[in-house]
Amino acid sequence: MSDPVIFLNEHAGGRAIHMAPAPAEPYEFHRRFREYRPSPLVEAPGLAAGLGIGRLLVKDESSRLGLPSFKMLGASWASYRALADQVGGSLALGAWREIDELARLLEPYRPLTLVAATDGNHGRAVARFAALVGLEAAIYVPVGTAPARIEAIESEGASCSVVEGSYDDAVARSAKDASRRHLVVSDTSWPGYTTIPGYVIEGYSTIFREVEDQLGGERLDSVVVPIGVGALAASVVRAYRSDPRRWPAIIGVEPKSAACVLESVRAGAPVLVPGPHRSIMAGLNCGRPSEIAFPQLVAGIDAFVAIDDEPVRDAMRLLATAGVVSGETGAAALAGARELCASGIGEDERGRLGLGPASTVLVISSEGATDPAAYRAIVGQDPPDPEADR
Repeated sequence: MSDPVIFLNEHAGGRAIHMAPAPAEPYEFHRRFREYRPSPLVEAPGLAAGLGIGRLLVKDESSRLGLPSFKMLGASWASYRALADQVGGSLALGAWREIDELARLLEPYRPLTLVAATDGNHGRAVARFAALVGLEAAIYVPVGTAPARIEAIESEGASCSVVEGSYDDAVARSAKDASRRHLVVSDTSWPGYTTIPGYVIEGYSTIFREVEDQLGGERLDSVVVPIGVGALAASVVRAYRSDPRRWPAIIGVEPKSAACVLESVRAGAPVLVPGPHRSIMAGLNCGRPSEIAFPQLVAGIDAFVAIDDEPVRDAMRLLATAGVVSGETGAAALAGARELCASGIGEDERGRLGLGPASTVLVISSEGATDPAAYRAIVGQDPPDPEADR
């Protein structure tokens, strides 16, 4: 196993940048789901000691609106906003209170199909939302997608087609379906297609509204986030670069084989990192950053860490000892933080990145055991049923 790739972003604007805060509507929208509840913010003192920091807080997204990933937040809000844009004001938040009411309001506009490309979680979330509101869903996945993730998508009533090639090839295939009756809901963007991915970024803001409530005014020194195309990371930047009173360092983590944002920031413009992308961090196996997210990532993320798979396996096992079920993609942020702290960077750099001995660090664990067999093989135990206590 080779050392991590660490890139300190000299382009980050520090306090000179200022992002507009996310709107309040996504949070209001998500609370209308029967399954809504804030995801846990877990204190992990043992892991903090191992990192040499004061406190480690894990935002545990292993169960979110009935699915084992944070993706339902972005997929549901983006799908809803895209549908409202298409059919007009009849779907406004003031016109309905429960998802069943929204489904009834959509009846005159059927048939409609929601289309998405995915490595697993986003596509399943789009499919789940489509089923909830009585629409069809067509999902495209790259070759090599774990059978458990394909089965999970199909369990939502969606069609799931395997595309020869990478995630980026699946995105290109999904875009071909766009029509009056086929609405493409992508979490990445490309020239001419930015509005819906922007809604996805807005949808993730619910995570950080919850964190603010859970912290009770305590300030974070650092936030560590996994990066695929960059939508979640862009939501982090928007959350913590919109208020100068809350200004933690932000650290992004990617697989070495698909470090498209790191390489793009290094190059000064979006670049393609060609596949195959075969990291176990399936949700991060992306070859090109989202066009709409990229400027925010350049301006707002202080450091990037690209890692191999073995540190992720270790992080999954460590998170399990802290009571957090985290899949391969979910554990990437902790793995990146551990690799960064063990890399020999100096005290000044650690301090600038909010990783000092008195620091409070937020790590986002973005998914649960989305592939139970893989989780069992890595952690050595079966994952609990995330819905068992509902």
